[in-house]
Amino acid sequence: MAGTGRRAVRQIKITVKHVIAGTAGHIDHGKSALVMALTGINPDRLEEEKRRGITIDLGFAHLDLGDGLRMAFVDVPGHERFIKNMLAGATGIDVVLLAVAADESIKPQTREHFEICRLLGVRQGLVAITKSDLVDADILDLVRVEIQDFVAGSFLEGSPVIAASSRTGEGLETLKDALKGLSVATAAKPVTLPFRLPIDRAFVMKGFGSVVTGTLIAGKIEAEEEIEIFPLGRRVRVRGIEAHNQPVPAAVAGQRVALNLSGIEVREIRRGMMLAPPGTFQATDRMDCSLQLLLSARPLRNRARVHFHCWAGETVAEVVLLEGKELDPGGGAYAQLRLAEPGVFLPGDRFIIRQFSPLVTIGGGRVLDNFPSRHRANDPEPRQFLEALEKSDAESRLELLLRSLGESSVRALAERTGLPAAEVARLALVLGAKKRLLALGQPPSLLLHPDALRTLSESILQNLAKFHASHPLVEGMARDDLRGRVRFMRQWVQTAPTLLSFNAALQSLAAAREIRLEREEVALAGREIRLSADELAAKEELSRAFEKAGLHTPAASDALASLRIDRSRAEKILQILVKEKVLHKIDESMILHRSALKKLRELLAARKEQDARLSVAAFKEITGVSRKYAIPLLEYLDREHVTRRSGDERIIL
Repeated sequence: MAGTGRRAVRQIKITVKHVIAGTAGHIDHGKSALVMALTGINPDRLEEEKRRGITIDLGFAHLDLGDGLRMAFVDVPGHERFIKNMLAGATGIDVVLLAVAADESIKPQTREHFEICRLLGVRQGLVAITKSDLVDADILDLVRVEIQDFVAGSFLEGSPVIAASSRTGEGLETLKDALKGLSVATAAKPVTLPFRLPIDRAFVMKGFGSVVTGTLIAGKIEAEEEIEIFPLGRRVRVRGIEAHNQPVPAAVAGQRVALNLSGIEVREIRRGMMLAPPGTFQATDRMDCSLQLLLSARPLRNRARVHFHCWAGETVAEVVLLEGKELDPGGGAYAQLRLAEPGVFLPGDRFIIRQFSPLVTIGGGRVLDNFPSRHRANDPEPRQFLEALEKSDAESRLELLLRSLGESSVRALAERTGLPAAEVARLALVLGAKKRLLALGQPPSLLLHPDALRTLSESILQNLAKFHASHPLVEGMARDDLRGRVRFMRQWVQTAPTLLSFNAALQSLAAAREIRLEREEVALAGREIRLSADELAAKEELSRAFEKAGLHTPAASDALASLRIDRSRAEKILQILVKEKVLHKIDESMILHRSALKKLRELLAARKEQDARLSVAAFKEITGVSRKYAIPLLEYLDREHVTRRSGDERIIL
């Protein structure tokens, strides 16, 4: 990969449309020979493959179709023993080139490869009748009819069926024209999305170090940028990039690429890992999906273990059916897959499942939610949510996800949808203008669904009502205590809100005049403390006791003990007097009546007429209090800006 760094290549504007074609078909049906005849590149890269004449692992080649169209071929193994290698290359292809040998027609791996392509959502392709030079015209016509019957009712119905010979070259130009037509009709891969590159091969290149290859399924990647390897969580640097064996400054979705990585040993990398921008995604080991079982499969029991294949990765998964105990052959259902190993999977990703034993393909599906909660058996809410999610556009999906979550950050929703954070923010503004969500923070950092706001508001009102009923002598509930009790639904589970959402609900209720907000307390609007006759008498008695004491304040415990009500109510009445500013708390052990503080200010004003400077001894003499009370009183006066400390003295202000 010499000279693949950014400085070594000329920056060019990318105007080429890249299309990925995957071969499919039975072993020895001429897939690799056909690719070589079309491209001039032998996709069989391993010596054993060339010696045995079969494809064991993925092979790659490319073809320039002209008019800004370039097709990359992923040549997959046809032998049943190497189906998992085939799956590593089949996920993400745009076009399938189904090879059927003229001298053998439809065979077992033809059927399995075809079903895999159908399950993976491939929507375009053609059929090449290979080795056409080995049979006469009648046999060729018969094979053509068998193929047309085979693909009837599928995405390949009506697609070109072209006879070709890799040996004589017959039909190759017709095949290229058909491939060009398919390339024109293929939608370009999303370049604006965060890039994802599933690793299908990792090796060491002498003089360069670790190299990985894969098909860029979304976005754009540039040389010298930092990337992250999932699920390792390792950040590495891209030293250089090759696409189609040529150094390039950047690669875009749809290209087969090789990346020279620095900062990691090749032994740490394995097939199936995902490259993506740092901090953009999180690996998950659980997903909700729509699942489709093949007609040829056995019934799939709830909690059955299967082999799960997505992109280039493979792991074991437990299938949790959201309805019923068994899925019949040919049937579809919503299910939760619980994976043995985590990976980066986004909504819309296609996957294949194979029977645990014996290893045969039994179905596949599409990811709908990549971070679901665990579901209860036969709970209708998750099924209804997934059905709506499956049928929605991007804007509606965002709203549905937010409704299930209640609240979520922009970044978390980007991870849940696979959209760039900027696009999530844009959709949030659109939905916010339609009053379908609330954006909190400046700039918006948290999104709140109106249903969650309503639930939070109801929970706040209910908890305040309970608190007032249990604490009739307490004016309001502490904000932190209230927040700890408030709950809303998050994916069908009761959970606590974030501070931003809680405060938004408080402000909404305050604006509607349903609650009253103090600095640290919350109360229902119109809430008044109603004292009984004995409580009113105790309040008056307590006030008089402190007023009579003047600056010689009694201990609070003694004053409370003298009342004819229980201690708990007496303490609350004391708090009411403090809140009403009849009494003032000087410190934890000293409480004064407001009349005593008024008298103290008058004494200090008279003193100031004679001398504005005041020592502790002079203060004691004026007030008649001991040093035990003088010091906290002087500190209180400093806080109230009645006096200012100057060395060991005070200045009366």
